[in-house]
Amino acid sequence: MKHRVVFLDRDGTICEEVGYLNSVDQMKLIPRSGEAVGLLNRGGFKVVVISNQAGVARGYFPEAILEDLHAEMIRLLRAEGAELDGVYYCPHHPTDGLPPYLRECNCRKPATGLLEKAAADLNLDLSSAFMIGDHFSDVECGQRIGAETVLLLTGHGAETLGKKANWPKPPSHIAADLYEAVQWVLNRAEQP
Repeated sequence: MKHRVVFLDRDGTICEEVGYLNSVDQMKLIPRSGEAVGLLNRGGFKVVVISNQAGVARGYFPEAILEDLHAEMIRLLRAEGAELDGVYYCPHHPTDGLPPYLRECNCRKPATGLLEKAAADLNLDLSSAFMIGDHFSDVECGQRIGAETVLLLTGHGAETLGKKANWPKPPSHIAADLYEAVQWVLNRAEQP
C-alpha cells in the first residue's frame, strides 16, 4: 500500500528565510512548524522536504554543508516531537553558477524529479499528495503531479501573493503559516 505524503519546502516554510542559509547557527524553525509536522506524523502522512539549493551552484557554500543543515533541522524538529521521512534537494541552477552544478535538470522545482524520486524511494502515493511552500515554484511543482497545493505567507509568500496576477493557476489554498496549512490539509484529507 502506498503512503499519503505532504511535501514541504524548507526555507520560509519550516525554517526561517535568511537568504542562502549556510550555517547551522542560522537554522531556526518558524514558530509552530515543528508542531505542524508532528500533526502530519500523527495524521498518518509521510513528510518529505523538497528544496531548491541554488546557493551550491552559485558557489555561496559547498554542497557538503547541506548535510549539516539538514541534520540540524531534523534535530530541531525532533526536539518538538516531529519527524521527517526524507529530505531531497536540488543543488543546480540552469543559468547562474559553476560546473558541475550549472545545468538544466529535472530536480529543480517546479520540475518534479525530486518528488518522483521520493515517491519511488518511500512508496508514496502522488495521486493524493499535498505540496506546501512559500514560492510559486512550490505550487507549480505540486500542480504538475496533480497534488493539492498550499502557498504560505511566511518566507517569500507575501511577495509571491503580490504576483498572483501572473499565476497560470492559483494554489488550492493560501495559509498564514505551516501550522494553518496543516490544519487545512488534515481537514481536506478527512473529506471523501
